[in-house]
Amino acid sequence: MGVIERYSELLPVTEKTPKLTLGEGSTPLVHLDNISEMLGIELWAKLEGCNPSGSFKDRGMVMAVAKALESGAKALVCASTGNTSASAAAYAAAANVPCFVLLPAGKVALGKLAQALMYGATVIAVNGNFDRALEMAREAAEKEGYAIVNSVNPYRLWGQRSGAWEICEALGKAPDWHAIPVGNAGNISAYWAGYKQYQELGKIDKLPRMMGFQAAGAAPLVTGEPCPNPETVATAIRIGNPVSAHLAKEAVAMSSGEFNSVTDEEILAAQLLLSSKGGIFAEPASCAPLAGLIKFKKEGRLPRGITAVMILTGNGLKDPDTAMSQVGRPLEIGDSLEELLAVMKK
Repeated sequence: MGVIERYSELLPVTEKTPKLTLGEGSTPLVHLDNISEMLGIELWAKLEGCNPSGSFKDRGMVMAVAKALESGAKALVCASTGNTSASAAAYAAAANVPCFVLLPAGKVALGKLAQALMYGATVIAVNGNFDRALEMAREAAEKEGYAIVNSVNPYRLWGQRSGAWEICEALGKAPDWHAIPVGNAGNISAYWAGYKQYQELGKIDKLPRMMGFQAAGAAPLVTGEPCPNPETVATAIRIGNPVSAHLAKEAVAMSSGEFNSVTDEEILAAQLLLSSKGGIFAEPASCAPLAGLIKFKKEGRLPRGITAVMILTGNGLKDPDTAMSQVGRPLEIGDSLEELLAVMKK
């Protein structure tokens, strides 16, 4: 059962909204025993990489595309640092409509680029950053009468609320802290709206603190100023002028949360820790929240015993090159048992 069918009573759908689905949502919420012990908290990870296209984007994309079909749109358009393009292309394929994807040239992880192309989208590399690609996508969509399916599309953020609902259902409450990577800043506000909606319905008693983490080289919500040339190994959050910044700031302010930044080195260390001590392989941007929690622990700012949920927004296979740069290559031996045992003894 997909997001639209499972949560139809909570979403702005009508009888005319297609029940489009690729099986998105219902992703695992996993308790990280080893890392919880290390940090002195109860840490849960929401595995959004288990969605059909490998990222959280599918939750909102299914809504955006379904409503686009309902309105009679003939094609989809998006700008992307990677995950949005993969998701838009996947749902366009399922809906049998054309999809045009604008990417910042040379700035997209290979796994995500391969997805968009395999799903059949027309992929256009723009010689500019993400922010310029988004401007062009919005202008083209308006001119041609196509549906823009970036997070400026309100239905995207509605669908992404479903992640908060699933967390509350799994825990029986909202977490104390909700830790999430922030790029274009739509997801943090969507989760906040989802938690608030559940509180208004009487399904939870209290709301979490929204803790947003950006990469140090692309941290406009931390510095308070746009970043014209964002740079970070965490390509999914390499965005210098978030289109949903106002919503994200509101979510953080209302929840008594905060924005913080972590370096690429901290992000990569967290990615390796999550894999080697948690058994979960997430793309670099997903690991910014864990890097942030580790940073807070070192600074004495992580309250002991809290329940924290971090959103792992994308699968590690989205960006295998970055992962391989940390861990080296396989050991090579001949075909004798002696050589094998010699390696094992080391």
